[in-house]
Amino acid sequence: MKKDLLDLSSLTEQDIRSILDLADKVKKNPDDYSQKLKGKTLLMMFEKPSLRTRVSFEVGMTQMGGHAIYYDISTSPMGKKESIEDTAKTSSRYVDIIMARLFLHEHIEKLAQNAKVPVINALTNFSHPCQILADLQTIKEKKGRLKGLKLCYVGDSNNNVTHSLIYGCAIVGMDISVGCPAGAEYEPSSEVIKKAKEIAETSGSKITITNNAKEAVKDADIVYTDSWMSYHIPEEQKQERLRIFQPYQVNKEIMSHAKSDAIFMNCLPAIRGMEQTADVIDGPQSVVFDEAENRLHSQKALMLKLLKAE
Repeated sequence: MKKDLLDLSSLTEQDIRSILDLADKVKKNPDDYSQKLKGKTLLMMFEKPSLRTRVSFEVGMTQMGGHAIYYDISTSPMGKKESIEDTAKTSSRYVDIIMARLFLHEHIEKLAQNAKVPVINALTNFSHPCQILADLQTIKEKKGRLKGLKLCYVGDSNNNVTHSLIYGCAIVGMDISVGCPAGAEYEPSSEVIKKAKEIAETSGSKITITNNAKEAVKDADIVYTDSWMSYHIPEEQKQERLRIFQPYQVNKEIMSHAKSDAIFMNCLPAIRGMEQTADVIDGPQSVVFDEAENRLHSQKALMLKLLKAE
C-alpha cells in the first residue's frame, strides 16, 4: 500500500524520528545514496512558485540518481483544464512519485486519493509538512534533542507553517507557544489546536496561544517567524497588517526574553525590517540558511522512505 505525506498529523513520533535519522545519514554520507533512486521520476506540480521547494526537490532527486520534471500549473490551476482525478490517474502511469505545491489543501487530498504513487504536500493553504521536517532536523542538529525544548512562533499564525509547527511540536514532545494578534484571522486554526492538544496528551507537549509577544517568547529555546504578507493578501490591506503585526516583529528586544542561547528561525523568504530586523536574521543566533539547506536533506530522506528505497 502506497504512503503519502499530506499533513504532519498523519505521522507518529517514530515516523518523524526515522525520517530525521535518515536525513542525518543522507547529509553526512550523500555518496551512499547517489544511486538509490536510479530510474525513478518525480513529478513536481506548482500552482505557487518557490525557489527553495523546486531547487531542493529537483537537486535531491538528481543527487540520488533520479529525474525530476517541473510542471507549472500556475496558469491553469488544478482541476480547471482537467479534473484532479484524471490528472492523478494519468500522472501515476508515467512517474514514481508526485510532489505538489497547491493553493487548496482539499486539492492535494483529492490528488493523493486518486494517484497510484506516493504524493508529497510541498505546501497548501493549510499545511507545510516538508518545511517542518527540515526545521526539526535543524533544531535537533543545533540543540541535540527535540523533546522538552520550547519553540516560540511569533507573528501571523493562521497559516500553513504555524499549523504544521504545532503538529510537529506536539508529536515529538516539544512545547510550543504562539504569540499573535487576537482574532480568528490571525490565530491558528481551532481545529489544529484541538487535534494537537489530543496528541500532546501522549507526548507531554504544552501548547500555548497568547496575544503577548514577550510572554510567548519567554525562556524559548527557538524563536520562529514567517512573512506577514502571504501571496493572497490584497495590496490595500498591507498597511493595516503592518500596523497590526508591528508589536510582533522579532527584534533584539524580543529575542532578549528568550534563552540566551536561543536560535532564530525563518522558513524564508524573509523581509528585513518587517517580520524580523536585519540584526536578528543576520546575527549570530540565526540559523535560517542551515534551515534552508536542510530542506534538501530531509526531503531526500522523505522520498527514500516513501519509495521504500532507503
